[in-house]
Amino acid sequence: MTSTTRKANLFSAIAPVNRGLNMTENQRKAIFSAVAYLEELNPTPAPNQSPELLDGNWLLLFTTSQELLGIDRFPLYKLGNIYQCLRVAEGKIFNIAEIKGLPLLGGLVSVCANFSIVNEKRVKVNFERLVAGSQTLVGYQDVNSFINTLRSPKKLLAIDFKIKREDQKGWLETTYLDQDLRIGRGNEGNLFVLRKVL
Repeated sequence: MTSTTRKANLFSAIAPVNRGLNMTENQRKAIFSAVAYLEELNPTPAPNQSPELLDGNWLLLFTTSQELLGIDRFPLYKLGNIYQCLRVAEGKIFNIAEIKGLPLLGGLVSVCANFSIVNEKRVKVNFERLVAGSQTLVGYQDVNSFINTLRSPKKLLAIDFKIKREDQKGWLETTYLDQDLRIGRGNEGNLFVLRKVL
């Protein structure tokens, strides 16, 4: 079975589960099986040596992270797109979750982190800043312009604070990487499937 077929199988397995929000045990097994088949054919066994593939904005297609999926459980709010934006040259990760709500209640939650390479697949992640609030008040237009806003040390009109935990043990391992698909596993056992969008 080619990697193209295996990717198609994965995409069809994750299509009905809304990124993991609505998933039966059988669907979960099918997704994990499709991921494992794809990881066997990983065309980039040393992803940290291929910054040109890693770099960019990645749209989350599926995750088992309850921390991320839990945003959808607030009353009046629905989880919109979730992006993980890698800026490899800077050693930065920008996680941005768009929140849909009633008119004028569109929001976002963003976590900024830095990362350092541990080995050819794994990076250590240190979370630095959390921003949560109204898209309108923070001037959110799109992911790239918002990352430029986040690069500024200026505080935003939102919940905006530095994360100062010295004992962070976060890591992320890339287990599959090609031109437009990335699969990663985190230190808490979470699985992430992402598609490059920009």
